[in-house]
Amino acid sequence: MAPIDLTASATSLRDGLAARRFSARDLLEASLARVDALNPALNAIVAEDRSAARAAADEADRRIAAGSARPLEGLPVTVKDAFDVAGLPSSGGLPAYRERVPGEDAAPVARLRAAGAVIFGKTMVPVFSGDFQSYNPAHGVANNPWNPAYSPGGSSGGAACAVATGMSAFELGSDLGSSIRWPAQACGVFGLKTSWGLVSTWGSVPPPPERRTPRNADLMVAGPIARSAADLDLLLPILAGPRSASQPGPALAAPRRTTPEGLRVAVWLDEPRAPVTAEVSKAVRDAARLLAEAGATVDERARPGFRFDEAFEVFALLNHAVVAYGLPPKVRARIQAQAANFAPGDLSHQALQARGARMTPGLYQSLQQRRLALKRQWQRFFTSHDVLLCPPAPVGALKHDHLPDFHARRLNIDGTPRPYLDFLRWASLATGTDLPAAVAPVGLSEAGLPLGVQIIAPLSEDRTAIAVAAMLERLGGGYRVPPAVTG
Repeated sequence: MAPIDLTASATSLRDGLAARRFSARDLLEASLARVDALNPALNAIVAEDRSAARAAADEADRRIAAGSARPLEGLPVTVKDAFDVAGLPSSGGLPAYRERVPGEDAAPVARLRAAGAVIFGKTMVPVFSGDFQSYNPAHGVANNPWNPAYSPGGSSGGAACAVATGMSAFELGSDLGSSIRWPAQACGVFGLKTSWGLVSTWGSVPPPPERRTPRNADLMVAGPIARSAADLDLLLPILAGPRSASQPGPALAAPRRTTPEGLRVAVWLDEPRAPVTAEVSKAVRDAARLLAEAGATVDERARPGFRFDEAFEVFALLNHAVVAYGLPPKVRARIQAQAANFAPGDLSHQALQARGARMTPGLYQSLQQRRLALKRQWQRFFTSHDVLLCPPAPVGALKHDHLPDFHARRLNIDGTPRPYLDFLRWASLATGTDLPAAVAPVGLSEAGLPLGVQIIAPLSEDRTAIAVAAMLERLGGGYRVPPAVTG
């Protein structure tokens, strides 16, 4: 048997299994050998159950031989440690939960398992999935497969690293403040922040396991991370649906276009409140140029009918409320007490964090009305445009920075320091109004690190975002094998 290309797309690997070019057991063993070779240096995978995975792979081979293969039959995968996986330690990055082993899969994990995926491990997250780098006291530090001096991003950093290196066929990520989109850019893979509510997040952290609610937490979504846009399209209908994996998911809207001809593209850059590096800006413009040269109409001046500050404030207050909900009471109270130090209109990260942490019913209702107004503006905007391109984050991959105080950390925007929590700014446009957003790799920086573009699509039109990512892939963007694999 010829060696298996573990950096091929999950769709291609699935085709190889179906054609019997290799077995599910062969594919799993090759993946585990890749883990043994690369993970000691990368530390992306933090827990494994190889015996259970081998049994599942053998069952997959029996199903394939019998002609009863399921959609993901035999694909070996890891799962972000924010999600419960039955039989595997599921810590959420919290030392107190390091030995916690749930007996039930999180809702989207159950859907992947029911579709035939072979789950063999968990991937690194920051504590409570609450950082833009992936490290925690329980499991150490994950490194970027393009350069180990850099972080793979967070909070789905271990997930994006596992996919980029072929240790996992694809991954399940979660996204509240760009936790799929930012690591996808940092590691050079594809990621999809789904429309809110499309995928059940039951069984994920946050919130902490003992404080789960039947309804998805505001803003929080689950979505796929993969090496191709086709993989995102393969995985989305499997993940979509309510908490019970036995209940079918909703019908998904077809993409507005599958080729650039006639595609109406808006570009949002040069935002004073959300500066980005010249390289990040160039990657977004390169994506727009590729689409324009292939027949799309590109408008760099079009904007929805609201101010960036309005979208960011609404998102940030809700985001900080969701995060604060799961914090220890003393920590939450300390943050809340700081709110009195800030004026009501203060949009600094410290002020928004404190105001969000002390969310009241009245403020929550006010924010919901403001969100509704923002959603109406987006709806109007998408009658004349199909997608909006913008940066996934202010910077490319970030060097490790573990200063305990987030507010003391700084991003380097071409020589100008900016607050670390500026990572939230470009996340706010889609997340605050529940919109889907894909990230597609576009190219490399001068330092040889991945850069990408964020593709925001209309509500519940996730496949339009995926389709535009696929266009960019065909036009020369897309996944590249990182140095951790090529040596």
